[in-house]
Amino acid sequence: MDLGLTDRTYLVTGATRGLGFATARELVADGAQVVLTGRTEESAAAAAASLGERALGIAADNADPETPGRLMAAARERFGRLDGVLISVGGPAPGTTADNTDAQWQSAFESVFLGAVRLARAAAAELPEGGVIGFVLSGSVYEPIGGLTISNGLRPGLAGFAKSLANELGPRGIRVLGVLPGRIATDRMTQLDARSGDPEGSRARNCAAIPLGRYGRPEEFGKAAAFLLSPAASYINGVMVPVDGGARHGF
Repeated sequence: MDLGLTDRTYLVTGATRGLGFATARELVADGAQVVLTGRTEESAAAAAASLGERALGIAADNADPETPGRLMAAARERFGRLDGVLISVGGPAPGTTADNTDAQWQSAFESVFLGAVRLARAAAAELPEGGVIGFVLSGSVYEPIGGLTISNGLRPGLAGFAKSLANELGPRGIRVLGVLPGRIATDRMTQLDARSGDPEGSRARNCAAIPLGRYGRPEEFGKAAAFLLSPAASYINGVMVPVDGGARHGF
């Protein structure tokens, strides 16, 4: 299938590794141009260099109110257009209600929630008809995940914001959606398994609860996200799409 990505330009945040990088790689492989962000100039430049001349790496902090405008301007300057954004940030600090501090909640709100809202708001003002705004969220949108209380609190709110934005932007021909990774084999998942004190046992138990019987590969998430961002998915809007091997129990 031709996804229609050739020469389109996407902004992917948090894309120096993990799910963001996997998506950027698939977009570039299908002919798109990508502006990707990371926490440092070095990491962003290295990730972009590994993808070739169709990628531009920029250091950016999603919590910084100036970030959205700076990134939109960079896309216009380098590639002359912007067709979509995928808002991905590192997961907030793990922990329980008793463990997580006010500072952790505040930091996560600024980067994970408010930063995402600002980026989406800026993209909404910039994108043409046929544009798309995607949010990398989590299965915690539907079911709380043990040991991830902050994520459980913030992700459903972002899903609600995404749905509201889809209703608002639909008449302009701009799509908004969420992608909900399950247990994908990234550094983040390694960290969460390690918290149990028995990483191998944790992974085995988690795999047993997934109908496909294994963790997903980053490229599997990347391919799904690239499709959803592409013109080939032009009538998919306002939905949360799990990429979790069937782990979600509901319809």
